Amino acid sequence: MGKTRILLVDDHQVVLGGIKSALEEYPEFSVVAEARDGREGVKKVLQHKPDIVIMDLSLPDLNGVDATMQIKRAVPNTRVIIFTMYSDREYVISLLKAGISGYVLKEDSISDLVLAVQAVRRGGTYFSTTAPKVWQECGKFLERPGRALDGFDSLTLREREVLQLFAEGCSVKDVASKLHLSPKTVETHKYHIMEKLGACSVVELARIAIRKKLIQA
Repeated sequence: MGKTRILLVDDHQVVLGGIKSALEEYPEFSVVAEARDGREGVKKVLQHKPDIVIMDLSLPDLNGVDATMQIKRAVPNTRVIIFTMYSDREYVISLLKAGISGYVLKEDSISDLVLAVQAVRRGGTYFSTTAPKVWQECGKFLERPGRALDGFDSLTLREREVLQLFAEGCSVKDVASKLHLSPKTVETHKYHIMEKLGACSVVELARIAIRKKLIQA
């Protein structure tokens, strides 16, 4: 087995530096690139085709959940390990559905993250041992037949992107530029999002995005 190529995605340089230093102690690991937001992370996955991505959830421009979905859709063989301070059920359910291979909390030891990388490198999975109740609850939720979905669940991946950008204060023109869409298309997405979520203003969209933890308050 050759070196495992790893991409790091976190918006805090200190965290990136800490992870990189820990991984560099193992000759079988190679950190090939770093990214400071979810959109840059997706681009670098497409560019470098890493074996493993270690990614935070609370990221600007494109959050970790939606970045994971895009990565798994575009490069299915790239495996994703989430390294975050959040253990909320909504996060975990979305990520399990997206196909993550590991979930480590930042309150855990950095050695737990190394164990996760080693497990995923061998083709396995690794989930934080500090939140077993969360995994149990999520497993039951996913197995529940006919479970009700709210309007947020019906948003497409593109609509979730647009929602986050509007919630972060971007204008229609800004969103169009970032996503390489026409302003008219962005307006259409905005209309569909507001209709699905029952929102009447961008302020309401921002509140929903905060509640769903797409962005931080």
